[in-house]
Amino acid sequence: MAMAWVWTAMVVLSLVCGLWTGRIDAVANAALEGADSAIRLSISMAGIMCLWSGVMEIMNACGISAMLARAFRPLLRRLLPQACRDEETLAAVSANVSANLLGLGNAATPLGIRAARRMAVGCGGVASDELCLLVVLNTASIQLLPTTVASVRAAAGSSAPFDILPAVWLSSLLSVTAGLTAAALLSRRGGRS
Repeated sequence: MAMAWVWTAMVVLSLVCGLWTGRIDAVANAALEGADSAIRLSISMAGIMCLWSGVMEIMNACGISAMLARAFRPLLRRLLPQACRDEETLAAVSANVSANLLGLGNAATPLGIRAARRMAVGCGGVASDELCLLVVLNTASIQLLPTTVASVRAAAGSSAPFDILPAVWLSSLLSVTAGLTAAALLSRRGGRS
């Protein structure tokens, strides 16, 4: 709801500035060009997202996703010991981390929601430390293949959309480290009060 107000304010401000400066025609042209660009980007992104969703389905059918999820289970059992007592929750968290690792945020979101719902049972309306940690892991995930960002770069005309890999690896590793550190510090602080 807040974003609707922000967007409305931006549109009204643009119109007022266009009227004030006498360049309302430039504002109208910019709006039409922006809409055209948005449609083109959406269509090209849809195709690329279909491609990567298909790759994810092939990985699921071949068992590669399950292997990745199994590889993460020892680490997740250490990070989320309470949640990992339930096999279905552990499977959802593992699949979520695996999808995020492959840069498939759209595929990871339903898995993360399923895991969060299962972890929230019995919390009494207050997020547990482990649920907060899941949100941190989901938000600041390490990405080996940033497929969404590469898709946007490809749609924008980049000749080498994956040349950002070292920067993505470093920044995602730093963000996960910072998130886990902050979650651990806040968890300890909350336990003392």
